[in-house]
Amino acid sequence: MRNLSDCPPATLCAIDHVFTDIDDTLTTNGRLTAAAYSAMEALQNAGMTVIPITGRPAGWCDLIARQWPVSAVVGENGAFYFRHDDERRQMSRQYFHSSAERRQEEARLAVIRDLILTTVPGAALSADQAYREADLAIDFCEDVPPLSREAIQQIVEIFEHHGANAKISSIHVNGWFGNYDKLSMTRRLMLDQFAVDITEDNDRCLFAGDSPNDAPMFGFFNNSIGVANVMDQIELCAQPPKWVSKARAGAGFVELAQALLDART
Repeated sequence: MRNLSDCPPATLCAIDHVFTDIDDTLTTNGRLTAAAYSAMEALQNAGMTVIPITGRPAGWCDLIARQWPVSAVVGENGAFYFRHDDERRQMSRQYFHSSAERRQEEARLAVIRDLILTTVPGAALSADQAYREADLAIDFCEDVPPLSREAIQQIVEIFEHHGANAKISSIHVNGWFGNYDKLSMTRRLMLDQFAVDITEDNDRCLFAGDSPNDAPMFGFFNNSIGVANVMDQIELCAQPPKWVSKARAGAGFVELAQALLDART
């Protein structure tokens, strides 16, 4: 991994599509700062597509697609994408699984939920679970005292024992059934909505993130950026980012945005 400040301006100048995690990448201590929000808007105004790729729920993603200065959003770790057409005032919602499949998976996840909450002391259902359509999020530090790494691993193992995928973010363990992740839904979104093949156009794309569940994105994109707090869990990250910002969290995203804008001047 190299410092973001060492990234060649020509590499940054070629970027047209900016994908970014939300929690602890755009946000700082759970808050979206004015500076981070303005950085997204500045990138959009400069002609780049900005697309959050998040584990956050469908309810949040509906608002993000409608009200944030972004082109679309991928949510629940790749379960769906939403894109709002501002001119037509219509929302496009595309899911990996059908509504019927999601209802079946909800019942299977409920069994896992009950087992985790009764066997892992201190674990809790995430506060945003009511707004989710496809996955189960277990809180290990957002609204509860931080759990140990051993407890977090126990949660992962319970998901996996029941045949579910499990990914660790900076605040939750997310679990779901289905052969999808952040990367697969990003690929689908870009082909469907922007006629962009992220393999062929990899050098025009950039991803920013901070946690182990971002590893597939870090590994795939030639231009992957970790905000500085990625180093807090780097040993859990199967594929690390190529570059790391000096600043943490939202300030790290602002640093990245400024570097992209400077490269275009």
